[in-house]
Amino acid sequence: MIAAVRCWARELDPLVARVVSGLLLALVIGVLLAIGRPGIYVVVLTLGGLALWEFRGLSRRMGQRAPSWLLYPLGLVFAFSGTLLKMVPLEQVLSVALIAGLSVFLVLPGRREGLGRWAMGLAGAVYIGLPLNYYLLLDESARRTPGILWLLLILVTIVVSDAAALLAGMRLGRHPFFPAISPKKTLEGALAGLACSVPVMVLGGTFLLALPPWHAAVLGLLIGITAQVGDLVESQMKRLARVKDSSHLIPGHGGVLDRLDSALFPPIVVFLYASYLHLL
Repeated sequence: MIAAVRCWARELDPLVARVVSGLLLALVIGVLLAIGRPGIYVVVLTLGGLALWEFRGLSRRMGQRAPSWLLYPLGLVFAFSGTLLKMVPLEQVLSVALIAGLSVFLVLPGRREGLGRWAMGLAGAVYIGLPLNYYLLLDESARRTPGILWLLLILVTIVVSDAAALLAGMRLGRHPFFPAISPKKTLEGALAGLACSVPVMVLGGTFLLALPPWHAAVLGLLIGITAQVGDLVESQMKRLARVKDSSHLIPGHGGVLDRLDSALFPPIVVFLYASYLHLL
């Protein structure tokens, strides 16, 4: 099915393919989120699994291929460590990963790269699994309003911020922003993304989440900053791997990780801020 969609997309204008595939992806995710907790689990398993697969490919190109037997199970544990697997002590899982993971490389071929591969597997599991865990924690911990509203508002804020940064960068961009990592990003685009993320979160946070406006403004700023940091982090990985996209799964967009990059860090800061100040 994916191959058929990709062949069909090649016949379309790249921008049209990007818009159509983006809308279809948003529709599927929206339907699954509307189902409730089971749908959210499906989204986490599907997107998380694909993102881990793409990370494994990037790690191979970066010189230290993450071992599948470590990357996927650990990614699963991290993703559900606060919900479905909260009865499993995370420190014990990490202890097993430390001892068993490093011991395996004593007998596997390529022992010289063993430590680097083990570290890359652990890094990939944390990088993708933990943010997904915080999305689930937000959904489960919210008491004043439905948790799904927190998830949707975070995602909408990220999308608006990304779109504003892209459009402002194309129209007004003059000064490079981290040119060594992402030459096309501009300071004007980054500022526009921050400027748009705050009012979106203020409006949504005030009327949907019943947050005090100034708390919503801080959350909007945190989302805008961490979304751009996440984008730059994945851009750095792709530059080290010498690839343009993490994969070609989504016509016009690249890979799942290319779409998730800016959405990985925001739920962490939102949950920590909101839970510490008892806003959930």
